[in-house]
Amino acid sequence: MESKMYTVQVEVDGLIGRIIKCSGTEDLLTAARRQGIAIPLGCRGGGCGMCKIQVIEGSFNRGTSSLAVLTEVDRKENYSLACKTYPQADIRIKIDIS
Repeated sequence: MESKMYTVQVEVDGLIGRIIKCSGTEDLLTAARRQGIAIPLGCRGGGCGMCKIQVIEGSFNRGTSSLAVLTEVDRKENYSLACKTYPQADIRIKIDIS
């Protein structure tokens, strides 16, 4: 059974620009990079924090990630790591690449 595709509106450094597609079973980091958005990356395992994003709107599942790089306060403010973020609806995310 195929997973539903969701629309992800991407805001980079304050500018709303790209729209990408991501399934609920694909992490945002993989989907974004496949579609030409170079989110910084390091470990791809939830431990380095280089791919930190903020989900502005929409629901998502967050996979396991280190509390050292994604604190409880971050989590309450909808920050997540792109390598461990799986959309469950259309979402809007903010990436700070600068």
